[in-house]
Amino acid sequence: MTPVVPATYDPIRRWARETPHAMALVDRARGVRLDYAALDLAADQWAAWMHEAGVRVGDRVAVLAGNRHEIITLFFACARLGTALVPLNWRLTSAELAPLVADASAALLVTDARFRDTARELCPLSTPLLDLDGPDALAIARAEPDASCHGDVDADTPLLILYTSGTTGRAKGAVLPHRQLVHNAIATTTAWRLDETDIVPVSTPLFHTGGWNVFATPIWFVGGTVILFDGFDPGDFLAGMAAERCTVAFGVPTQLVMLLEHPLWHDALPALRGWISGGAPCPAPVAARVRASGYPFREGYGLTECGPNCFTITDAESASRPGVVGWPVPFLEMRLIGPDGDEVADDEVGELLLRGPQRFTGYLHDPARTAEALAADGWLRTGDLGRRHEDGAYAIVGRRKEMFISGGENVYPAEVEAALADCPGVAEVVVVGVPHARWGEVGCAFVQPHPGARFDDTALLLHARQRLAGYKVPKSVVILDALPRLGSGKPDRRQLTRIAAEPNAASRHALVD
Repeated sequence: MTPVVPATYDPIRRWARETPHAMALVDRARGVRLDYAALDLAADQWAAWMHEAGVRVGDRVAVLAGNRHEIITLFFACARLGTALVPLNWRLTSAELAPLVADASAALLVTDARFRDTARELCPLSTPLLDLDGPDALAIARAEPDASCHGDVDADTPLLILYTSGTTGRAKGAVLPHRQLVHNAIATTTAWRLDETDIVPVSTPLFHTGGWNVFATPIWFVGGTVILFDGFDPGDFLAGMAAERCTVAFGVPTQLVMLLEHPLWHDALPALRGWISGGAPCPAPVAARVRASGYPFREGYGLTECGPNCFTITDAESASRPGVVGWPVPFLEMRLIGPDGDEVADDEVGELLLRGPQRFTGYLHDPARTAEALAADGWLRTGDLGRRHEDGAYAIVGRRKEMFISGGENVYPAEVEAALADCPGVAEVVVVGVPHARWGEVGCAFVQPHPGARFDDTALLLHARQRLAGYKVPKSVVILDALPRLGSGKPDRRQLTRIAAEPNAASRHALVD
């Protein structure tokens, strides 16, 4: 039976009472340091100001701004009012943002100087616009806290609406309720053994679940400290981790590659007890380099719609079992099913289904895609393919929609990418399926070489043949200075597929029959 957790639990309020002077949030870019008492007061002032401005229970507040401490206080103010925060992807163009703003129908749009012009262009005349770098910010600082404006909140009251990167089409607004964030926090801090002594860096954009829910909301749940970075610069990130004595850190594989290549990587981080990677499969050579530097390392898995922290594994097991992400965190059930909907046997590949209280409630204004994602019995269809070992440990082998069939055989790009990742000169590699007259589909490998490396695409294919069955070996290679990326930092596979389909793409390929 799932434990009952109060949906209205407010960790900032609790720690403001019990450990008011403990540090809750450090905004590195602005030099702002907020203890729990200050964060609690700021959240109350935001809530009072928004209530006075007409924001009510069930409304949505959109944000188009970078990572800054005001967005954190706004988040907790929304939690108290019973409203949902909608962080918008500032990397998108105005044309891409316009349908998201219309879909969100926000009661308030918050921005800053960097995105002021775009926000003004997008903001409907009926929607108030608040500029964090304008005079309204002073009015919030002067607002008197008023507990009477706090709304009634239940387990399924929306708290965050995060528009997914849209790898399979237009972006979807995933609705994350209070229930999801509370249970993810409990499961994460329990499984990963985090407590009030932990200090964690957050550089992932706050329009992404990684920014909020990998470390930040779990750490505030237990009274720890979040170090907020306004963007990711490897040197600034490493220097900040050293200065703030961070104890555990998260990075997507691309970030880890950038960190490993930076001179500051070799400087000591004595307080750091390990790295966690997620967002995409981490190439084994990258994990090995992190461990060789003396840091424990483990790979995680999650998604906006569930968790996002879904598995737990020890550092030792992660090192001895490459590709394994571990066992389910507390509260979470898992199944693997085949194309016929039946569960697959151990060591067979199937689609991963998840069920538990850390699951989202659906997509905003999109019942059709919600129905596609959620089965009638509460299972979330992740679209990810996994393999369960006899001892119950799971490995993720790729996305169902990324899999392609070559000559009648299933090919999982993640498996091919893992086999190519340690080829000399390769910084990152992504494999996509492309049409082929003879085999139906074949692999095309997009390679981003290490800076200054002399990359030999023929050597890559020879490297592949030594590690993979013939039908898995890519039939072409495209060299790019930089892979196109989504807002989450993941490679943009849809864009790469379009590049592979361009008429002149063959001139950049090393073709193999």
